[in-house]
Amino acid sequence: MGPRRAMLLDGRAGGRVLGDDDLAPALAVCAQDAVAAVLATTRVEAATRSGLRAAGGALWGFEQDGELLALCWAGANLVPVVPIAGGPVRERALDAFAMLARSQGRRCSSIVGDAPAVLGLWDRLRNAWPGARELRPDQPSMVIDHTPLVAPDTQVRRSRLDELDVVLPACIRMFTEEVGYSPASGPGGPYETRVHGLVAAGRSFVRLDERAGVRSHVVFKAELGAVAGGVAQVQGVWVTPERRGERLSERGMAAVVELTRAEVAPVVSLYVNSYNERALAAYRAVGFRQVGTYATVLF
Repeated sequence: MGPRRAMLLDGRAGGRVLGDDDLAPALAVCAQDAVAAVLATTRVEAATRSGLRAAGGALWGFEQDGELLALCWAGANLVPVVPIAGGPVRERALDAFAMLARSQGRRCSSIVGDAPAVLGLWDRLRNAWPGARELRPDQPSMVIDHTPLVAPDTQVRRSRLDELDVVLPACIRMFTEEVGYSPASGPGGPYETRVHGLVAAGRSFVRLDERAGVRSHVVFKAELGAVAGGVAQVQGVWVTPERRGERLSERGMAAVVELTRAEVAPVVSLYVNSYNERALAAYRAVGFRQVGTYATVLF
């Protein structure tokens, strides 16, 4: 048995843990739907630079007749990428990923990605893992690949490291509102480190209230949480509560889109809960269109 077959998920050909020599075909799988796969592609691209061991997770694959057809990133989040249009092959891929997930127990904080793959994987895990804290099955996946339809907010810009004292609290407030608990764990904690890294990489955007006599604070913010395969996914969009209703998110997102398309990636994406009608209306006004559906299982 060669090294490519040395780590079968369940003793049957098809599912296995991937290694560094599998990264090129893994990227080819992700490229079949770059928007749906961007969360996984970000990790795979990082692994091509530093190796899977340093990438912070494992990569599972499913292949048939020697061809890699689907994959799943298993790290802080479980991200299945199954670009197969239904049928028994798709079901076998999800079966293989679920088997390894069951064997190692839940180590992730969420399952997230293209809705059919996420929901299919969760159906196979719900009786083996502790119950989910929340299921978000319908999150429109939206993109824009052209000039925004509204004028950008000229006060939105990249945040700076010397502004972390105001940027980090805004990020924590947004996360707490969205997910239901605070991610803060103190200086040097994982969330704090992530925010620092996004700012340092130029992937954090803010508008600050800098009026004379008013302590500077964040009015609007957004981050590029994943950038890979020609796609930049916007996450963490937030407007301070006392300024909501002023359409700051529309012009703010227009600015983020312009800056991102000019300097980071030609396609800007995001996903949003289907019940968040105000956000959906704002993104559509900017020029985003729906191209698919995400789903998230939160633990």
